[in-house]
Amino acid sequence: MENNKIHKVIVIGSGPAGLTAALYAARAELKPVLIAGQEPGGQLMRTSEVENFPGFPKGILGPELMGNMMKQVEHFGTKIMQENVESVDFSRHPFIVKTDKTEYYAKTVIISTGASANWLDLPNEQRLRGKGVSACATCDGFFFKGKDVVVIGGGDSAMEEATFLTKFANKVTVIHRREDFRASKIMLTKAKANPKIEFVTNSEVLDVLGKDSVEGIKIKNSKTGEETEIKSQGMFLAIGHTPNTKIFAAGGVEVDKKGYVAVKDNTRSNIEGVFIAGDVQDFRYRQAVTAAGMGCMAALDVEKYLAENE
Repeated sequence: MENNKIHKVIVIGSGPAGLTAALYAARAELKPVLIAGQEPGGQLMRTSEVENFPGFPKGILGPELMGNMMKQVEHFGTKIMQENVESVDFSRHPFIVKTDKTEYYAKTVIISTGASANWLDLPNEQRLRGKGVSACATCDGFFFKGKDVVVIGGGDSAMEEATFLTKFANKVTVIHRREDFRASKIMLTKAKANPKIEFVTNSEVLDVLGKDSVEGIKIKNSKTGEETEIKSQGMFLAIGHTPNTKIFAAGGVEVDKKGYVAVKDNTRSNIEGVFIAGDVQDFRYRQAVTAAGMGCMAALDVEKYLAENE
């Protein structure tokens, strides 16, 4: 049976990191199998215009970019399986990757399952995602030139996002559910000193408003119970990300206290033969281009590892 043979490399995840890893592995004639996962194409499948990925001077739609990358890896011989990984067994060789359909065996594995942004589960949040609702100021801030936006959160990420957005937006309102902030003193001081940034504290976001795009935010004061609306053309979530590592941690892969995979020597995990790429280990940059670069690195490391161990 085809799936029962031992593959040289299995790539788990189909965002920029996984697809780039598969591309390099395929061109190295490693005949990779890529397991696409629950969200084929990664977070860019829910992004509209992408203007910060090299090679597209006029920008490109996120789904189109990922579709092109999938066609490219298939062209060079990657097998893309539309399956979800349910468990892994890295305690033996070959490694076992169990999906919702079958089991795969591999000499090496590249984990590139990314990290999912945390959302508020508001009634209209996902409906307006990509239409003014975003979880990445660096990715989407450019589209809000001269507009009013809000940032949700109270940590360093929220202060960084708010400060970055002032390069484009007319006004940035930071909404935080408490009076005190988790952000470091230096980051908070910098944000408060910026004349474009205003703060609304002790407030819970009830919903994002708008039909075809964001038009405002509805909030509730936690002390008075008063509900108000803030006019805004954009809402940026800065309440953290959750790396998709649970099943790998259960399989013995070392993760840090936030769940990100701990790497050594660039892309290697604590398990020989298991490599890491993209946002599943990168909690700092979280960009498509950096994820793609890590995918390239992981594939090259796999190629070297196989050459040394076969």
